[in-house]
Amino acid sequence: MKNTKKSDLPEKICVVCQRPFTWRKKWEKNWEEIKYCSKRCRNRRNLAN
Repeated sequence: MKNTKKSDLPEKICVVCQRPFTWRKKWEKNWEEIKYCSKRCRNRRNLAN
């Protein structure tokens, strides 16, 4: 992911808030498992079900 424009980074839709979020360096190793855009949404996941 080095030398990549922000506009070219992968995106996902948050399961809770339905907003798009982009790839972050800290998610590099487990990007496939990421479902939530933030800690707040992860804590609110039970409300989405």
